[in-house]
Amino acid sequence: MSDYLLIFGSYLIGSISSAVIVCRLLGLPDPRTEGSNNPGATNVLRIGGKKAAFLTLAGDMLKGFLPVLAANLIGVEPWVLACMGLAAFLGHLYPVFFGFKGGKGVATALGVQFGLGWYIGGMVALIWLIMAKVANISSLSALIAMALAPLIIWLLRPVPELIAMQVMVSLILFWRHRSNIRNLIEGSEGRIRNEIKQENGDEK
Repeated sequence: MSDYLLIFGSYLIGSISSAVIVCRLLGLPDPRTEGSNNPGATNVLRIGGKKAAFLTLAGDMLKGFLPVLAANLIGVEPWVLACMGLAAFLGHLYPVFFGFKGGKGVATALGVQFGLGWYIGGMVALIWLIMAKVANISSLSALIAMALAPLIIWLLRPVPELIAMQVMVSLILFWRHRSNIRNLIEGSEGRIRNEIKQENGDEK
């Protein structure tokens, strides 16, 4: 019973929408009704600037990191650890506190990976940073990093339950990014530098 309570608790933690809370605290528009209507750090950058986006990113990562770190510290079985990571991720996507309308899950998934091991999260984050530098597209960078995440876990922490969890997370994340994938195919996906320039221009 305690294992299932831990999993449910992870989902509840994941259900705390950092984007909505940060925007409310800073007096910004609801990110679910502005910009791309996605309650994530990139959309918060568009409507609220770098500070709000950083706070959102940090909050979303912590939602995935803390439950998995706690699970590691108390030594739960691998299947419980995997379910806790997946539950936190699903909580972000389908938050019970916010009408089951959440973000796309990249930051929370990265938090889960850092919870599994700093070397795992660090490798995924490094891939994202390299791709962001080369391609200058946030969504493409995230998709490539998350596509490689199961391989990274297989190499660095080869536990079948954790690999299976990451495969599920990556597949769901691709599904959540289907509109971005269409834009990438059409060549209309937004560029990171353009987002930053637009945000800087709005501040002036």
